Amino acid sequence: MIKTALSLIAGLSAALIAYSAFFVRGDLGGVMAYLRARGALRRLRESGTPEQVAQGQAQLQALGQQVGDPALAAQLIPVALLIGLLVGALVWWAFSRRQSGTPRTDIQERMVYRLAHRKGGRFTLDDLRAASPLTDEQARAVTARLLDLGRLTRDGDTFRLP
Repeated sequence: MIKTALSLIAGLSAALIAYSAFFVRGDLGGVMAYLRARGALRRLRESGTPEQVAQGQAQLQALGQQVGDPALAAQLIPVALLIGLLVGALVWWAFSRRQSGTPRTDIQERMVYRLAHRKGGRFTLDDLRAASPLTDEQARAVTARLLDLGRLTRDGDTFRLP
């Protein structure tokens, strides 16, 4: 559910950003000039005469038509949607790959080492289950692997660092 929602949000956001970039033809300076002019018009409405306000609105509209190109943006909607689809698919793929991958053994081994050092070099499987997100099978597998490598020794139910 989260993977689907994040993929959808990322894809739609990328499509909207692409459409916006096409709309202004990538002219960020023009967008900033339009925003500054709009702020100036807002201040002019508070203190200017009706003629000055009308002239400011006409200048703002002319600047907006100069910066924005709705015809080009409408023609490039399929491209924007394709970009959004690709970004959504990339997010979906990244989350799928992360979820379907096998757990990394080096991370599991570091969990065991950290627990062992916190416990003074000795721990049990119950300690490992309680202090880590490892399942019973993962805890048994990582301790068996570390025993085979000689990085742990076993004294009954207790494991210790050599």
